[in-house]
Amino acid sequence: MGKSDIPPAAPILLAVVQGGRLEFEAALLALSLRAAAPDYPGKLVLAEPQPGPLWKGTDPRISTPEVRALLLDLGAEIRPFESRAFGASYPHGNKIEALSVLEPDVPFLFLDTDTLILDDPRRVPFDFDRPSASMKREGTWPQPQLYGPDYAAIWGALYDRFGLDFASSQDPGFPVNYWERYLYFNAGWFYGRDPARFGADFLRFATAISDDPPPELDGQSLDPWLDQVALPLAIHAGGGGRPPFTGLLDGAVTCHWRLMPLLYARERDAVVETLERITAPNKVKKVLKLYAPFRKMIYQGKGHAVRALFNRANLPAKEQAIRNEIKRAKLWVR
Repeated sequence: MGKSDIPPAAPILLAVVQGGRLEFEAALLALSLRAAAPDYPGKLVLAEPQPGPLWKGTDPRISTPEVRALLLDLGAEIRPFESRAFGASYPHGNKIEALSVLEPDVPFLFLDTDTLILDDPRRVPFDFDRPSASMKREGTWPQPQLYGPDYAAIWGALYDRFGLDFASSQDPGFPVNYWERYLYFNAGWFYGRDPARFGADFLRFATAISDDPPPELDGQSLDPWLDQVALPLAIHAGGGGRPPFTGLLDGAVTCHWRLMPLLYARERDAVVETLERITAPNKVKKVLKLYAPFRKMIYQGKGHAVRALFNRANLPAKEQAIRNEIKRAKLWVR
């Protein structure tokens, strides 16, 4: 596809940034956007939680001045927001409350900071009137108990609680009591037409489930899964569902790499080449090496030592097995 073939949709890109790991990951995200789509017309907005009662005396803001300067130099726009529902008790809730920093009626794509952009986001054929999210997930929630309730009863109770049509959310290509039949996403990316409406639904569902879960959820853990429990409901309420495209987000256009040892262990050569190219300039290196996992994995060569442990064409089926192998080799950092 040539540049003239790139569709015009350029959503605002939104991520959460705060002190520690996320600020350094946000720098990688911004660097990768600049490299992959230097003329991208949409903004990269980084939502930064502010100190307040829900942060219990801690300061969640960017803590490294050099990182803040690099982000601004790369064209990122840092917007503050107040944590009114979650904060320190459930940091995953930041991605829900972060939607409040965006203007209404502006198409958006939320990305976790541990994402590399590999190509122009305009290559993705978004239908913003039908919100969707990442299908790069496992059957992590719910975990039905031996004597019930089963998947259908648990998910059905949630749809009933909020007056949503449960039947139309299901994929009839899967059996009734198999987890993939039910709308379930990884919250590593999601998109929609109106961040105000989507954010209001997402927040309403998440807080209601957290504060007063249906009895069918007894015995089910909501930490850290609350965002991924509420997300399908917000998407369905907005008229969306499973994404209509494959191989682009979580593929040719983005890589949700999770943790640096996992990136080197399992991602394809093009991802590693992108990572090492965008982090090579000296002014970038001086900032990123302040973060130990980047310093050790990228600049001290431990990433390639991890990479040598695995055959990308025959990786272990479970992520935990990959982690264990790296730890046995004493190469795990996070």
